[in-house]
Amino acid sequence: MISSYLLISASALLNDNFPGIDLSLKIHFMPVVLITGCSTGIGLAAAIHLAKEGHKVYATMRQPLNSDLPAIIREKLLPIDVLSLDVNNEESVRKAVQQVTDQEGQIDVLVNNAGTSAFGSVEETSLDDFRSDMETNYFGTIRCIKAVLPAMRKRKKGLIVNITSVAGKVFSNFHGTYAPTKAAVEAFSECLAQEVQPFGIRVAVVEPGVIDTPIFGKAYKLPVATEYPNIKRFLSLFAASVDNHTSPKQVAVVIGDIISGRSAKFRNTAGPDAEPLLAWRASQTDEDWLASTGVDDQTWIDGMEDGMNLHVRQYMEDPTRINFKNPPVPAV
Repeated sequence: MISSYLLISASALLNDNFPGIDLSLKIHFMPVVLITGCSTGIGLAAAIHLAKEGHKVYATMRQPLNSDLPAIIREKLLPIDVLSLDVNNEESVRKAVQQVTDQEGQIDVLVNNAGTSAFGSVEETSLDDFRSDMETNYFGTIRCIKAVLPAMRKRKKGLIVNITSVAGKVFSNFHGTYAPTKAAVEAFSECLAQEVQPFGIRVAVVEPGVIDTPIFGKAYKLPVATEYPNIKRFLSLFAASVDNHTSPKQVAVVIGDIISGRSAKFRNTAGPDAEPLLAWRASQTDEDWLASTGVDDQTWIDGMEDGMNLHVRQYMEDPTRINFKNPPVPAV
């Protein structure tokens, strides 16, 4: 389905039978995939999974020296090159895309995964946090797409996979910095898909549920002081969801299905709670959804435990247990 870069390697087929003749006749089918945000979590898992499926992977991140991925590549001899790329820096994006193009001839697939997430009440969250999430999650995605699109359009082939979130459909209090960025990528992706379809370029969206990644340990901590006590519910819900330990590999498998053509859908959920969360929101009117924040704590706990099978009580009764530790590196 995806145009492939054909690596012609020397020898193996004929050299055993014709010593001294150096012929390059062994062909490796290796679609070239560029992934952003591969230092941990979904990006790291996607790089490993796609490499094991036979793709030539360029895994990018801001600081490669801080990632476990280079050591995994050396140990498992995976066809992955690690590059430095900051999606917030146009020159960094240009250089990385140019480097891959110089080495491979083309980029067949772009996976936009890099992302950040702050949280908190609108009143108590700085504008810098709002700008940071939007800059990385939305403008970073656009920046990378604009870098690969001209070549894909000229070849009339290519695939762009944008990692969004169920948060782009399920808008929650205290998620005002993050959810709008994912909703924006959802809308942008649909606009883009219509523009590039005549050029043979496909766009797909992946909507993960709550995945056990370091993004929570980096930012999600109970505030020392707040005027919004319901923030305890927000963090309890995520703590209980992370307790399910849904591996980022589940998202990586969905990405692989899109690239291989096993999934032809535009929107693709990932993780066991993605569909239930979307259905939960769809089952309520806007007014009921907004009013649900006004119920008392016991009613909210019962709803989460009985309706969503999320064991939030322990965190509501003892918020000091809310501690998002970094999960282990996905098994290879």
